[in-house]
Amino acid sequence: MEVSGIISAIIIGVIIGILGRLVLPGRQHIGIVLTVVVGIVAALIGSAIAHAFDVGDTNGVDWIEWLIQIGLAALGIAALDRSRSGARR
Repeated sequence: MEVSGIISAIIIGVIIGILGRLVLPGRQHIGIVLTVVVGIVAALIGSAIAHAFDVGDTNGVDWIEWLIQIGLAALGIAALDRSRSGARR
């Protein structure tokens, strides 16, 4: 992966992480760094899933890929928030 690919993955991960966090109701008790990490992982896994189902490269905006990535980010953030709030009790 080239430097531009890594930079774009980080930028997309930030966007995906923030959108995934906005989808969830209530307040999440995780920091921005973990949100970005979850977003990057969700973006990479979501892209792989979208390409596996042959919807990763369409004409125009890849809405299905974005929805998969945002859904994965929301799941990851919710799971991380739940595990961290359980540890505080």
